Amino acid sequence: MDALQLVALVAASTAVAGFARRTPVPAPLLLVAVGLLASYVPGMPDYTLDPHIVLPLILPPLLYTAAVDSSYLDLRANIRPVALLSVGYVLFATVMVGWLAYVLVPDLPLTAALVLGAVVAPPDAVAATAIARRLGLPNRITTILQGESLVNDATAITAYKVALAAAVGEGISWVGGVGEFLLAAVGGIGVGLVLMVPIHWIRCRLGEALLQNTLSLLIPFIAYAAAEEVGASGVLAVVVVGLFLGHKAYQVDFATRLQEEAVWKMVAFVLESAVFALIGLQLPFVVEGLGPYGMAEAAGYAVGVFVFVVVVRFVWVFPATFVPRWLSARIREREPGVDWRAPVVIGWAGMRGVVSLAIAFSIPIVTDDVPFPARNLVLFLTFTTVIGTLVVQGLTLPPLIRVLKLPGRDRYQETLAEAQAQSEASRAAEERLDALLADPRNALPEPIADRLRTVMERRRNSVWERLGAVNELTGETADDTYRRLAREMIDAEREVFVKLRDARRIDDEMMRSLLRRLDLEEAAAYREEAG
Repeated sequence: MDALQLVALVAASTAVAGFARRTPVPAPLLLVAVGLLASYVPGMPDYTLDPHIVLPLILPPLLYTAAVDSSYLDLRANIRPVALLSVGYVLFATVMVGWLAYVLVPDLPLTAALVLGAVVAPPDAVAATAIARRLGLPNRITTILQGESLVNDATAITAYKVALAAAVGEGISWVGGVGEFLLAAVGGIGVGLVLMVPIHWIRCRLGEALLQNTLSLLIPFIAYAAAEEVGASGVLAVVVVGLFLGHKAYQVDFATRLQEEAVWKMVAFVLESAVFALIGLQLPFVVEGLGPYGMAEAAGYAVGVFVFVVVVRFVWVFPATFVPRWLSARIREREPGVDWRAPVVIGWAGMRGVVSLAIAFSIPIVTDDVPFPARNLVLFLTFTTVIGTLVVQGLTLPPLIRVLKLPGRDRYQETLAEAQAQSEASRAAEERLDALLADPRNALPEPIADRLRTVMERRRNSVWERLGAVNELTGETADDTYRRLAREMIDAEREVFVKLRDARRIDDEMMRSLLRRLDLEEAAAYREEAG
């Protein structure tokens, strides 16, 4: 893939993803569909999915941005269901799907079948969590899905390495496999724990947002490479570092946080768009490589594996949800009100993604003069499973959620909690201001001191006003109207600055400085409105 082809891929995929944001269709599904159609356009370049690029260069930043945006406290509160899905389910699916493939496909060795099981075991929850947030699912379900996607890749990659070693005749034992799995898991977590504190210390002391964000872009690659270098799980190292830095993000300065959020949103958007488009573009390579297997025969195997993958997730999710509750009164007290609808959604949200395809493409054709058995069929079954889950489950998940009528997020209670928190913070700020103004070294003219109090009162009242009456003519709360009028005033100021620059009464540098102040004020208003 040359530079022009790469630019074309990124540009086209981001355009499709941008269009998807204006439609009810989730962006991953539309990207895959467009990729499938584009793969048969005459003259389309060969966009082969290279696992040497996806795993070390694309997976770490996607994992990192997801980990930073996750809640360490919520994940810790839901560690049992997350662990049961990200570790227990992945291993269960590896064994069960491997057994089915071994029974279904004649002459397929059990070790090769287990490789297939490991490859298709980990769900990619990008699409699922996007749908969950759009439809306002309870936070606990979204947290569980997101937590599963952070860790399950590490489980699947390790299980794949063990199964691959057995498939190519390296003579690995079950004990050795368990040992390698523990080494990868414990080592990955250990590397993350070792790196997270010094990285955070360095970030807090760089003292400049540009340098801090440059380091931020390097962090996932540093963590991943360091863990892989010692034979540990780079995925877990990235997740541990990301969770810690996200939890401690309040300790870096505001400019770093604002820039970092914008930069990582852009990086994640571009990478996710390109990755899902790449999934669709793999169809010609997968079909052409079927070799001795006929298309009808391979399609029959594909349907069987896809259906079994979907069924196996439900077979695991329901017992994993209810058996611990039946056995433990403490769990029942801590997690009241869990009914059958939540596991149905979690079970149906098991869509596969790029990690499965990247692992499948990394299967060697020959290792030490030993060819991997039925490699092309494994690739085909992985591809059809990924496409099947994305299309079938991805398209039906939103209507399923609506039919089940799960209780959504209580926006009123959330706003009330936000208002109470802001009130407590404002009281602390008021006490701090009074104490500071009592010191002669902080003496201010009364109008300027009143301005500080006015800003503080504005923050305190703005959240409460969201709970207040709505303007009958505009449908806005008083806070909405305030923000809209403030932004109209900012627009008027911005037009004046541009006119003064065009009239050469101020230069471009001064105009940019003045516009930046307005941009920060408008950004503050916009962020409140978006939140």
